[in-house]
Amino acid sequence: MKKNVIISTDFITLGQLLKEENVVSSGGQAKWYLRENTVMVNSEPDDRRGRKLYDGDNVEVPDAGMFFIRKK
Repeated sequence: MKKNVIISTDFITLGQLLKEENVVSSGGQAKWYLRENTVMVNSEPDDRRGRKLYDGDNVEVPDAGMFFIRKK
């Protein structure tokens, strides 16, 4: 599944994205999820829930799909 994620701020963190897209329900779960699963940010693995995602970034989440960050 491919989905555009529209942000109104300069960035969203990876943990916030996971919560907003209902992959996890809390920041603590995001930390665990990123430790157990390989999330790709712009085709590179990243496990930092504080990773800032900006307009134009692409995130691939296992079993959840591909997310494209777009600024409003």
